[in-house]
Amino acid sequence: MTNRILIVDDEPDIRELLEITLGRMSLTTSSAEDLASARHLLSTESFNLCLTDMRLPDGDGIELVEYIQKEYNQMPVAVITAHGTTEAAIKALKSGAFDFVSKPVDLQKLRDMVNSALRLSQEQLDDASLKGIASPRIGPSITGQSARIVELREQIGKLARSQAPIYISGESGSGKELAARAIHQHSSRSKEPFIAVNCGAIPRELVESELFGHIKGSFTGADTNKQGLFQAAHGGTLFLDEIADLPLHTQVKLLRVIQEKSIRPVGSQAEQAVDVRILSATHKNLTKEVELGHLRQDLYFRLNVIELSVPSLRDRKDDISQLCLSILNKIAKENSDEVCQLSNEALEALLKYRFPGNVRELENILQRAATLCEANTIQASNLEFIRAPSAVATTNTSPETGSTEAEDSVVIGEDFSLEKHLESIEIEAIEKALEETRWNKTAAAKKLGMTFRSLRYRLKKLGLD
Repeated sequence: MTNRILIVDDEPDIRELLEITLGRMSLTTSSAEDLASARHLLSTESFNLCLTDMRLPDGDGIELVEYIQKEYNQMPVAVITAHGTTEAAIKALKSGAFDFVSKPVDLQKLRDMVNSALRLSQEQLDDASLKGIASPRIGPSITGQSARIVELREQIGKLARSQAPIYISGESGSGKELAARAIHQHSSRSKEPFIAVNCGAIPRELVESELFGHIKGSFTGADTNKQGLFQAAHGGTLFLDEIADLPLHTQVKLLRVIQEKSIRPVGSQAEQAVDVRILSATHKNLTKEVELGHLRQDLYFRLNVIELSVPSLRDRKDDISQLCLSILNKIAKENSDEVCQLSNEALEALLKYRFPGNVRELENILQRAATLCEANTIQASNLEFIRAPSAVATTNTSPETGSTEAEDSVVIGEDFSLEKHLESIEIEAIEKALEETRWNKTAAAKKLGMTFRSLRYRLKKLGLD
C-alpha cells in the first residue's frame, strides 16, 4: 500500500517543492493551504505523515500538531520552521511533533526525516494489529512492576515516537542508560546504531575529535582521518551521558549540530549532514549547572525539550525482589553456574537498605554475595553494604600512652573512596598469599580462608587474573 503524506503550507512554491520531492520517493501527497483545509482532508482521507508549516493564514502549525495528537495520535506530524527560529521548533516538539525541518528546506534532511517517520508509522500500525495487547518490546528491558516503573515504561513508549531531544535525569546507578536504550529500541531508529558516550571520561583536548571526527594532519598525532561518534551514530541514537561535563567551547559546537543537523570534523572546511537523535543525561542538577556557568543556557533549552525522570531504587523498593531474581539469573548465566537463591533474612536486609548506588550497587552486592555464599544460598551475612564513615579520622591515638598510630590511620578527605581503599587492602592481601604459595591459586585460596571459586572471582574483579 502506498504511503500518503499530507502537506500543509500557504506558499504554493513550497507545496510544489515538497510534492515533487516526495513524489520522487514514490509517495502520494495531498496538499492544504490552511488549517481548515487540513482538518477537512484529515477527516476524509487516511495519511501516514503530516508536514505542516508553522505560519498559516488561519492559525499556526502548533494548533495542527495538537489537533493531530488529540484526534489522530498514531500519525507522526513534522513542522517546517523559518531558519533560526529555535523557540518555535522547541515549542513544536514539546507539543508532540515528531521532528522539524528548517527553511530553506534541505532536501536530503527532509528525505531522511520522512523515511524515519514512515518507519515509525508502520511500526505503530503493526502494534495496533495486536488488538489492544500491549507490545512486549518495552517490558524486558526495564525490570519491575512498581507504579513508578510502569509509568516510566509508558513514558518511554510515548517518547520513542518522537525525534525530540530528551534529557534523562536520575541518580547515579539508577538506570539512565537503560532508559535511553529502551527509547532507541522502541523507536523508528531501532535497526540503526545506539552509541553511548560518557562525556566526563573523554580528555578535554580530545572531546571535539571524539564527537565530530578529524581529518588527517589537523593536529599533531592526527595521522589518518577519523570518524566521530556523530558519524558512527548516523541514522540512530547518540546518548551523551554526563553532558554537564562537556567543555564550554564544545557546548557551542554541539548546539550548532543540534540546530543545523550537520557537523564539521576538526580541521575540515566542509560540513557533513548527520541524522542523529540526541539523548542526554547527568546525575547533576542541570538548572544549577546553568546558574554556575558550567552549562550554556541555550544548550540546556535544546537538550531539555522533554525530561524523563528515572526513579531511584529506594523509590521503587517493591521491585527489589524481582530485580534480585533477574540479576542472579544473569550472574549464573555469565559464570555457567547454578542460580543462587536469596534467604528470607537476606531479602529482608536488602529491603531495609537505602542503596545510595541504586541498581548498580545492588548488582555489585549480589555479585559478591553469589561468590561468597555456600550451597548456592545467599545469607544476610554474605551481603556487604557500604557504610558511610561516622567521623573524619586522621590518626588513631592510644588512650593509654597518648601516642598516635599513623600506620593504622586512614585519612578521609573530599577525594576519599572507601571502595578503592578496601580494594587496595584486598589486592595487597591476595598478592601476598599468591607470592607465598608461588602462585598456586588453590593453596592461596586456602591460606586466605576462602573457596577457590571465590578467589577466582576476586582475581577477575580486581584485574589480577
